[in-house]
This record gives sequence, C-alpha cells and structure tokens, in this order.
Amino acid sequence: MENVKLIECPRDAWQGLTEIIPTETKVEYLLRLQAAGFKHIDAVSFVSPKHVRQMADSEDVMKGFMAGLPASTPAPEIIGIVVNEQGARRAVTTPGVTTLGYPYSISAYFRRANANMTRSESRSTAEQLRQLTKASGHALAVYISMAFGNPYDEPWGPEIVRETLVWLKDIGVRTVSLADTAGTATPEQVGALYDDVKDCVAGIELGVHLHSRPDGATEKVLAAYDAGCRRFDGALTGLGGCPFAGDHLVGNIATETVVRALETRDVESGIRSEALEPAIAMTRELRAKYSPVENVN
Repeated sequence: MENVKLIECPRDAWQGLTEIIPTETKVEYLLRLQAAGFKHIDAVSFVSPKHVRQMADSEDVMKGFMAGLPASTPAPEIIGIVVNEQGARRAVTTPGVTTLGYPYSISAYFRRANANMTRSESRSTAEQLRQLTKASGHALAVYISMAFGNPYDEPWGPEIVRETLVWLKDIGVRTVSLADTAGTATPEQVGALYDDVKDCVAGIELGVHLHSRPDGATEKVLAAYDAGCRRFDGALTGLGGCPFAGDHLVGNIATETVVRALETRDVESGIRSEALEPAIAMTRELRAKYSPVENVN
C-alpha cells in the first residue's frame, strides 16, 4: 500500500467555534489525537488575541500537551501558525512546536482582511520567517491562500500559483499547501490546478488544505490524489474553516472522509478508522458545547 501524509488541524477547527475552549480541554483533545495515531498536528497559533481569541493560550496548551505525553512516546510534528515576526518568535521559543505555518494569500482582498498586509509586506514576512526558522532549527510550511481562485472577482490563474511556488522554492521553503480557503473549487478544478503546478517545484512537498461543504468533499480528495498529491490536511467531523472567508457552512474536509476516500485507492493514511472514534466523539462534544448554535452533524 502507498503511504500519504495526513495533517490533523484542530487549530483551524477550534478558531471557528463561538465559545472559548478551556486550556485543559484543548490539551486533552491533542493527547487524544496523538493516541489515535496522528503524527502531524496543526495545533496552535501565535496571533493577536484581539483577532483570534480562541488561540490566546497557545503556550499553555503546548506546555500541558508536552507534559501529558506518555513517557518514551515520540512527540508528533506540531505546527504553529504565525502571521508576523512577533508571533514567530513566540512560536520558536515554545517547547514542542516544530514547524511554523505561514498563510500567504495571492488574493489582495483576503490578504488585507486576514493580515492587513500588502503583497510586498507579506513576501518580506515570509522571507524573514525562512531566515528565523533556519536559524532556530524549525521547519516552515507555507499555505497559499485562495490558490484555487477567489470569490472577489480578482485576477487568478495557474500562472499566479506557479509564480508563487517558484518564489517560495527560491527562498528555501520546502513544504507548501495549496489552500481552497473559501471552499469554492470543484473537484475538477482541484485536480487540474495540482496537475498544472506540481512539476514546477521539484523538491517541495506540495499538499492541499481544502475547505468544502460535505457534498463533493470525497471527490476533491480523490481529484488531488489522482493528480499526484500525497499530503492532505483535514479536521475531524469537518469542523472549522477560515473565520475571515465569509461562509460559516464551509469547513475543513473531514479527516474521516479523507481516510475513507484514500482507502478506495488502497492508500495507507497511518490512521485506522476505528482509532478515530474516541477523538470523533470528543469533537462532537466540543461542537455541541462551544458552538451551541451549530447543528452538529
């Protein structure tokens, strides 16, 4: 069986909930993900609490998680999202964080809404992060937001994505995820874009971070896989999505959907479906308790 890399994204999921989850509950949840077999977790972010209150306790969450890991158990890769150098310095001094994640948007409108930066400012930040992570021994993953198009009638095309990928490769970034931030791409568009750009970045691990309504999610995963993608982001039960993208019905593609879809291609995700059940149960509890207006699927 062929292997793929599966990245679980509770951070992306949590920040979309309306009520603040206690630190100890976040710690328990991360430990449950680790017990389920996840080796790559997008767990925390180091951004202004004024904009994302849910993630104000990231240092404390990581402290509790690292203390709670069973003895002799290898720690998973932990991704901490940052949007500026200040957040990056918090991330690299937080024990347990191994990778910094930076969202770089090719949409000017979304870039302003999400980070209040110009294109040149955002590129300068990415270059600073690359230098900082190189010096600190951390990895850097960059997410190309709005990679599959945008709902703002702004210019978009595969050539813009290719140019961005080549620039990222040139500054030394080796992990990139193409993000369908607004969840607007069709399966055909997902497969076509990945196929179009994959050969211009030899040496980069190129993944997808797809948002979607539940219908069509399986087809999007398989379209990316069939085009050559071997790195997939997901969130249990499809919770989350970007709070700045504008459609609360569009969340992350459910991890269990990713696992089942890949199984149809005889692909080993490293996660057994039955091992997900305790984590899925806790996810549903979090949805019910901390986003009480939501209809829990």
